[in-house]
Amino acid sequence: MKRVYIKKGDIFSVTIDEKHVKFFQYIADDLEQLNSAIIRVFKRVYSKADVLDLNDVVKGEVEFFTHTFVRNGVKHSYWQKVGKASEIGVCDIFFRGSGDSGNPKIKISEDWYVWKINQPSVHIGKLEGEYQKAEIGVVIPPDSIVHRMKTGKHDFVYPSF
Repeated sequence: MKRVYIKKGDIFSVTIDEKHVKFFQYIADDLEQLNSAIIRVFKRVYSKADVLDLNDVVKGEVEFFTHTFVRNGVKHSYWQKVGKASEIGVCDIFFRGSGDSGNPKIKISEDWYVWKINQPSVHIGKLEGEYQKAEIGVVIPPDSIVHRMKTGKHDFVYPSF
């Protein structure tokens, strides 16, 4: 297997079905979450037959941001590197984590933390206001990211707010 070098700005394709793909871009590393990669996933679905300018792809609407280990997704063929773009967009987003995650008895958490990339997390207790739009900040395995790209939903249970 050929070694794939991965750098910020790299763009990856994910097969959605036999005829369609979606894309994401590796944009940052978050020291607050295991130094994992932050990716931005683009909403638009493309035909595999389309001839694309990747600079146009990264100008598209972002569907979600998430933490993952990009190299693991390449290694296990969940996605393929297709190129690079210098434009990485605005990374001023909130992530959230629950101190109750992993406890199957907790359905609604009041033990929330929020943070921005490479900034310390802040305990806020109940998740209210703008923080309810924050992305779940745990490191997501590649297969779960592909599932969300295909369905729009996580394939795991996480405490609600």
